[in-house]
Amino acid sequence: MTQTHRNAPSTATSALPVPMPAVWQTWAASFFSPNEKILGWAVIDLDEQLRFAQELIVMTDQRLLGCALSPEGAPTCLEWMRRNGLRLNHYDHAGVGTLELLDDHSRLHCWRYTLAQGTAILRLVQAFDRQQQASEKTSEESAALCPVCGTSLSANDGECPNCTANDTIASPSTWILFRLWRFARPYKGSLLLGFILMLTSTAASMVAPYLIMPLTDEVLVPAEKGMPVDIGLVALYLGGLFVSALLAWGLGWGKTYILALVSERIGADLRTASFEHLMHLSLEYFGGKRTGDLMARISSETDRICLFLSLHLLDFATDVLMITMTAAVLFWINPWLALVTLLPLPFIAWMIHLVRERLRTGFEKIGRAWSEVTNVLADTIPGIRVVKAFAQEARETKRFQEANRHNLVANDRVNRLWSLFSPTVSLLTEIGLLVVWMFGIWQVSQSHISTGMLLSALAYIGRFYTRLDSMSRFVSVTQKAAAGAKRIFDILDHVSNVPNPAHPVPLPTVRGQIELRNIVFRYGSRTVLRGVDLTVTPGEMIGLVGHSGSGKSTLVNIICRFYDTAEGAVLLDGIDIRTLAISDYRRHIGLVLQEPFLFFGTVAENIAYGHPGATREDIVAAARAAHAHEFILRLPHGYDSLVGERGQGLSGGERQRISIARALLIDPKILILDEATSSVDTETEKEIQKALDNLVRGRTTIAIAHRLSTLRKADRLVVMDRGQIVEEGAHDALIAQRGAYFRLHEAQARQVDVEFASASWDDAVSATTRSSK
Repeated sequence: MTQTHRNAPSTATSALPVPMPAVWQTWAASFFSPNEKILGWAVIDLDEQLRFAQELIVMTDQRLLGCALSPEGAPTCLEWMRRNGLRLNHYDHAGVGTLELLDDHSRLHCWRYTLAQGTAILRLVQAFDRQQQASEKTSEESAALCPVCGTSLSANDGECPNCTANDTIASPSTWILFRLWRFARPYKGSLLLGFILMLTSTAASMVAPYLIMPLTDEVLVPAEKGMPVDIGLVALYLGGLFVSALLAWGLGWGKTYILALVSERIGADLRTASFEHLMHLSLEYFGGKRTGDLMARISSETDRICLFLSLHLLDFATDVLMITMTAAVLFWINPWLALVTLLPLPFIAWMIHLVRERLRTGFEKIGRAWSEVTNVLADTIPGIRVVKAFAQEARETKRFQEANRHNLVANDRVNRLWSLFSPTVSLLTEIGLLVVWMFGIWQVSQSHISTGMLLSALAYIGRFYTRLDSMSRFVSVTQKAAAGAKRIFDILDHVSNVPNPAHPVPLPTVRGQIELRNIVFRYGSRTVLRGVDLTVTPGEMIGLVGHSGSGKSTLVNIICRFYDTAEGAVLLDGIDIRTLAISDYRRHIGLVLQEPFLFFGTVAENIAYGHPGATREDIVAAARAAHAHEFILRLPHGYDSLVGERGQGLSGGERQRISIARALLIDPKILILDEATSSVDTETEKEIQKALDNLVRGRTTIAIAHRLSTLRKADRLVVMDRGQIVEEGAHDALIAQRGAYFRLHEAQARQVDVEFASASWDDAVSATTRSSK
């Protein structure tokens, strides 16, 4: 490490994916040599005393520099030359981030920053890791480079998170539609019947144009020359036209009905499979997705695919059969007319190839834009009370208008392209028909074909071009369906990082002992839990305490197996929970959250959510134990009263007691209480605490609470700090240690004293006011 003050020839910083701040660009231009390439940077906005300052970390292909502005104005830089073994580690605690430079033996330097710089720090760490991994490869291994910014991709599965090119989602291939066969396979018998009906109905519709030829040559032309009309012959040909039309109608109806039924069932199965798969994904997946986007995928995209299968694909298949049969008949009638008819095909095929990729990309953008519209709806409607409380109706309307405008722009781009393509295809078919007329008239004038043959051929050709025009329009709906299928299969292809074991271990009678062995857990590259060891005996109640961000809720999530650990194991009665079926394991866990979630339905249905087969007597007993029976009886319809969307018809304390009754009804061996009384008033807390006393009796209980007074009945307190257990023991013993728990207790005691003094002052003022009156 050396301190550096130097000037050198300039280097370009404009190639960076994110431009460097202007205040540093001039300095960088004069500091770095031309043969030194800047690969990443980040601004540090806190100094070692956590005061606001400005420092720049710059990574080049040769070194890492930390540069701070000195009072003289020239930056003072610390530099570390690139070598194997260097690494950057970042984490945050209580709103302050820490970035460490480490080697194999020690910590070389440490920076502090606010979380506003978190994205830039993450970008720098990722770029540093990629560069380190690339430099440690052997010279024979060549890393793939991002085509936009030149960053190595090999360490990142072919993606470049440092480059804006990643904002462009790969266009879906039309071939993805063939994956729908997985859902069509159960209906292959109906599909085969539908195809046979389609084939026969198309063949029946081919009879009418053919009968035009004998009807013209044997009836109309002789009649025009004054010869008598053969009524029997006319009846025969007209009867043939009627029968063929009737047959085509009947077969077409059967074909359309059967294939529509199949397509609807395929769409329903696709929706069900998507939702079922979604239910089995981990919480980590939902943490990175928007509710509106997932709703749009399962509703709008599956509807689009269903419409494609039931209507457009059916029309396309009919068009293909019609064109194939028409071409065969035309070649049989007159090969030269058939060849002339096919002249527009190469031009139409070229145009389809030209617009297909653009349509595909355009419809994918439309899908994402529409998801933004549904995202705004999914955010605003459930939060309408907050919107109105802060008078933000205009702001949310503007958000919706902006999302709707993006959707409009995306649709306009596709419509501009499609509005040119479709009329052009129609023009080509009209020109083709004109050429056929010219060639046909010449053929008749040379007596190569009869008038009836020409009229019959023209009837076939009219159908040929009509179907050809219809097929060209199929390009648009195909790309829409492909875009929708891609978004659906993005869900179906996602593998849960909390998988069910292939061969789950049978769960014996549960006693409720929980053991955590050397638990390590990370959110991305941020380590949240570090080497946690804890054993909870059956029937024991422990309280988890600590500052916000210390890892309490994460630890509970791991015990519930909402996430899997990076290292270590969680054991239930000596069995690794990863070897148990997830549903069997969670059936023994009761969860009471800080913000209880109630589904739209009756009070009884919400209490019985975890045990749908419970009797009314069991539901009432659980409500009594949760001290909810009295207020439920005061509702208009008692246990059959609707609670409203997310329980909005009830108070916070009432929702919490229904949540406790819901946990009581399943009679769990393990109970998780996550801030169950933190958001209610003192009187309501007493009622809830009585219900909790009934709930925890005889159960292994893990309770999280910021109010230490709510854990007075805990057998043991576990104090966490920065992802580690720092203290364990009873309240009095921990107070005597005068450690982390003592500091937490003293801080809360001071806060309570202030609140008590404030309340006493308010009471005194009220009393004085009353006496003066």
